[in-house]
Amino acid sequence: MSAVAIKRLKTVVFILCLIPLARTAWLAVSAVNPIEFITHQTGTWTLIFLLLTLSITPLRQITGRNELIRFRRMLGLYAFFYVCLHFLTWLVLDHFFDFQAIIKDIIKRPFITVGFLAFVLLIPLAVTSTDKMMRRLKRNWGRLHKLIYLIAILGVLHYWWLVKRDITQPLIFAVLLAVLLGWRLVRRQQRAPVTASRMEA
Repeated sequence: MSAVAIKRLKTVVFILCLIPLARTAWLAVSAVNPIEFITHQTGTWTLIFLLLTLSITPLRQITGRNELIRFRRMLGLYAFFYVCLHFLTWLVLDHFFDFQAIIKDIIKRPFITVGFLAFVLLIPLAVTSTDKMMRRLKRNWGRLHKLIYLIAILGVLHYWWLVKRDITQPLIFAVLLAVLLGWRLVRRQQRAPVTASRMEA
């Protein structure tokens, strides 16, 4: 795929990634509980974009389309964008900047604790997502961005603990995440014998 085609496709993907926001804003107007609806939608789309980000590497390895890697940063930043909306909805619309109640919730409610931790951990990944930061951090950049695995686990756990009855949706997220992480473990084990044989040779 040419550089021009990739650039055009990235523009299309960028616009498509904004559709959930437009849909959420449109449907929130007629929702019974708009704040709860916005909170749920932005949280769900955060997880979707996290899983999409994690799916780029397996898809690239399966299809051989290395240009897919060009979309990973955008998807990751959209995950951060939606989690910021999720957090701000909770902070501003739900708690009205009542920091005493917010701190109490973070400490006493486990699902909020892990969700807040996931949000905080995602901040340095977004800040260091530029090419300049990648060059500056060198190998440490890769180590830092491995936090995405922990963040995704915490995000799914946050959703699982939040749901009181029907766990179908968080279960789907958990299964998809397990598949994506399992793929990476299998690939790592497959590469290990090759690396060992090269060292022996």
